[in-house]
Amino acid sequence: MSVLEGLIRGPKPVIAMLHLAALPGRPKHDRAIGVDVIAESVRRDLHMLQDAGVDGVMFCNEADLPYQLRVGPEITAAMASVVSRLRPEITVPFGVNLL
Repeated sequence: MSVLEGLIRGPKPVIAMLHLAALPGRPKHDRAIGVDVIAESVRRDLHMLQDAGVDGVMFCNEADLPYQLRVGPEITAAMASVVSRLRPEITVPFGVNLL
């Protein structure tokens, strides 16, 4: 049994994406809303997806356009802040995709 098979039930799991709004340090980040509003938006999506029965979730920063070859510590810190705030509410396996 692979590690993935041990985490996810069934042969065709549904892994949903949780898209964070643009994070600090990126051109489209809205300083007025801050990370708190980003976390709250992702929280609503997380609960809807878990209630719908997804097998896993992946947090991602797809809104950090334009994409860059390296990310600064502010991106990593913001992503870690959002995921750690929601960690007690996550009931499915999860991952992080940092572009």
